[in-house]
Amino acid sequence: MVRPYTVTRGRTRPDGRHAIDLMSRVTALDTDGPGPAVDHAGAALLELVRRGPRPVVELAADADLPLTVVRVLLGDLAGARLIRIDPPRRIVTAGPAADPGLLREIVARLRDL
Repeated sequence: MVRPYTVTRGRTRPDGRHAIDLMSRVTALDTDGPGPAVDHAGAALLELVRRGPRPVVELAADADLPLTVVRVLLGDLAGARLIRIDPPRRIVTAGPAADPGLLREIVARLRDL
């Protein structure tokens, strides 16, 4: 077992070039081998991404790594131009599901249960 700070070489955040949210969608850009600059943990994460575009949180669960480690590794892969990180899509912007009064009522009724 390797400590998480060893995998990221002591880094706790990805560089500032990439915004990596829990629901950011990650897509592989490279279909060949990982390349010379990718370490073992990065290569394993890249293999998961190559199976299909997925949110960051799913990748962390599938890789069985802490989210902070996955964010750093994804930042490295994006910097090497092996993956693309897209911002999360907004699902609801208007309509009844976005009504604050309705949401408060739902929360109140759930608490009553």
